[in-house]
Amino acid sequence: MKNGEKRNIRQITLPELEAYFLEIGEKKFRAKQVHEWVWQKNAQTFDDMTNLGKELRTKLVEYFFIHGLDIDTTQYSNDGTIKTRFRTHDKHLVEGVLIPTDERTTACVSSQIGCSLSCKFCATGFMNRERNLDYDEIYDEVMKINQQSEESFNRKLSNIVFMGMGEPLLNYSNVLKAIERITAPDGLAMSPRRITVSTAGVAKMIKKLGDDKVRFKLALSLHAANDRKRNDIMPINETNNLKTLVEALNYFYKETGSEITFEYILFKNFNDSTTDAEELIKLYRQVPVDLINIIEYNPIDNSDRFAKPDEETLNKFVALLEKNKVNVRVRRSRGKDIDAACGQLANKG
Repeated sequence: MKNGEKRNIRQITLPELEAYFLEIGEKKFRAKQVHEWVWQKNAQTFDDMTNLGKELRTKLVEYFFIHGLDIDTTQYSNDGTIKTRFRTHDKHLVEGVLIPTDERTTACVSSQIGCSLSCKFCATGFMNRERNLDYDEIYDEVMKINQQSEESFNRKLSNIVFMGMGEPLLNYSNVLKAIERITAPDGLAMSPRRITVSTAGVAKMIKKLGDDKVRFKLALSLHAANDRKRNDIMPINETNNLKTLVEALNYFYKETGSEITFEYILFKNFNDSTTDAEELIKLYRQVPVDLINIIEYNPIDNSDRFAKPDEETLNKFVALLEKNKVNVRVRRSRGKDIDAACGQLANKG
């Protein structure tokens, strides 16, 4: 470790840290103390590590760095939702949301700075993808939102959804490493069953999730149940069509047994007709889907193409699904007044 190049201490294993401490003549147990500061106490600087001597902290600064996220701005919704814009060490901005309800507190986290998929209804889709978030940055995002949950609602996070900025499966390695840290006994010790990764539909990586036998839940951002309409609003469908996705999702379920959800934003006069509902029912029967979430459309500044249907249309659509024994739920958006609702994250203001 004395090659002159500083390393990110969050990306060094405990055995590597132990070897380093022995190398510089320190007790091995110091490595565990540092490891706890980094992962359990969410230390942002080495000066935070108050049970280490000043001389040792100086040595750590010489060889290591911590790339923590700084809080840039925080917005509070009338419904209790909290949106936080984080600033990375290289001055990029990324957003995460705390969504409280009576039953749970959920963190909606981002996995990329911007996005490359250009979905027509999503504010992030109109941004460039600057880079992937490293796994320790994703973990830091979760820890800071967890701290907000404890301070504002006196409870830890109960759930995490990777439904913020970016496509998680295009940052595959970092997302899985972040989840490994979140679920570790010396992390948040959260059950993977309380974590949902949402994808716009990267078939190859959905299959890889199956090969890797992941235990978290998977959500497919569907939003249209035929290729023509899905191609129109989600360019990724041109290379990952519905037939390919059905095959990938079935493979994922066969290998993992993990829960699959369809996310379906209802757009006025686009995907809200009886025919659309029938196509959705047909697709639902091709995959072992646990639930279809019908989501309210939330307006974005970049596009005035879409609008949400009236309540009568929504209710008629849902009733047809229920009549055909589809497990369906209407997910009402939260945080709309601070642009924190589904599809609205775009680093505004």
